[in-house]
Amino acid sequence: MKIGLIDIDHHNFPNLVLMKLSAWHKAQGDIVQWYDMFSGHFDRVYISKVFTFSEDYRYPIDADEVIRGGSGYQIRLEDGKEVWKASIPFGKGYQPYLPYDIEHTYPDYSLYGITDTAYGFLTRGCPRGCAFCHVAAKEGKKSVKVADLNEFWSGQKNIVLCDPNILACKDWKPLLQQLIKSRAAIDINQGLDIRMMTEEKAEMLNQCKIIELHFAWDRYEDKDKVLPKFRMFRKVWERHRKWNDRVIVYTIVNFNTTPEQDLERVYTLREMGYWAYIMVYDKEHCTDVFYKDLARWVNNRFIFAKCQTLEEYREYMKKPNKNN
Repeated sequence: MKIGLIDIDHHNFPNLVLMKLSAWHKAQGDIVQWYDMFSGHFDRVYISKVFTFSEDYRYPIDADEVIRGGSGYQIRLEDGKEVWKASIPFGKGYQPYLPYDIEHTYPDYSLYGITDTAYGFLTRGCPRGCAFCHVAAKEGKKSVKVADLNEFWSGQKNIVLCDPNILACKDWKPLLQQLIKSRAAIDINQGLDIRMMTEEKAEMLNQCKIIELHFAWDRYEDKDKVLPKFRMFRKVWERHRKWNDRVIVYTIVNFNTTPEQDLERVYTLREMGYWAYIMVYDKEHCTDVFYKDLARWVNNRFIFAKCQTLEEYREYMKKPNKNN
């Protein structure tokens, strides 16, 4: 078969599903390539879309079969809210949309010219069920192990781990041990659940060669739960290494918090030595100047360090020469 692939998003991040499909089809002896309209007829074309706001492929496709998939297609608007289409029964375990043998295929990194980095999931699902997040509806309201590290890593220097809530999985310890044993540089690109943190978990994370570590403080009402955990984690981390600014805390705004609560989270995190990173909910349709200013201030590390408050930032931006 002649197989074509289309990555709708093109956001400088490889599409894991397309890499698995490519590897599986090549193992069957099929010809796999990126689709373009000048390459003749294809037997099948896969189109993957992760983000709803990515513009769909608008050109004719010369193929016997076209298969579209990904959260960009599965998520739809109902009554002004995003809903996961064809979701699994809420609360059940992870059920992949790819067939088992494809889901567990080692990715074809050559598709993106990747040679020194591995991408994948050790766990799927999350017990939180936050209203702004699709993970529970898409993957189940339980964090479960779905792979061992060697399913997508074979000695690369870097690992990008995409798990939604690995610390909530009952198998967290052996999975972290696999990461430690790899001795690879690890970027945990999702927000770790600080509410699940213990000193033992913090110690094991410290043994990993963490390059980028992310937490999340999305629910303001969890304040009394998360602040002691943040303080405990920092104490453990400082016992073993010099504290640095590579620990980011994702902070969702424009969802169910007030501007005062948003600023409180930003200031509190700074006082504890963490960098907040503002995630504007429904950024496409947000027109509130407050949230635009907040994101531009907090997410620019140079300006955030220079301006201690949002008011200072706004005054700073009024200056004709901002280098002074």
